[in-house]
Amino acid sequence: MKTVIMRVSRASVTVNKQTVGAIGLGYLVLLGVEIGDTKETTERIARKLLALRIFADENGKTNRSLLDVGGSLLIVSQFTLCADTRHGNRPSFTMAAPPEQARELYEYFIDRCREQVPQVEHGVFGAEMQVESVNDGPFTILL
Repeated sequence: MKTVIMRVSRASVTVNKQTVGAIGLGYLVLLGVEIGDTKETTERIARKLLALRIFADENGKTNRSLLDVGGSLLIVSQFTLCADTRHGNRPSFTMAAPPEQARELYEYFIDRCREQVPQVEHGVFGAEMQVESVNDGPFTILL
């Protein structure tokens, strides 16, 4: 599982000119599910995501988590994170999980996050989406 986490002051995802998810302060999470990923993998990534301390405390140190600051999540499936670019110029996506498995783990990830985060928004699995964000920092983490 590959995950890009961006600390944002706001972010949104649009499908067919309709906003399907939008948040203020929080994380924009791009999630790529790979062959071999499991519910255990998904749970581990969700726990790590929610425990990351990348918000500033009263002393300006990155010492507060998403839960500490009451932030929100916008989770977007992105199989292109699973691209293999080692050979040639055309990415290969053979490591991306089949759509059924990817959808199941994507939805499982959203459900796990909703257990602790009051506002969890998301894109539409498999849809052509436009994602907008105002990155805060910028602060971007790869998991």
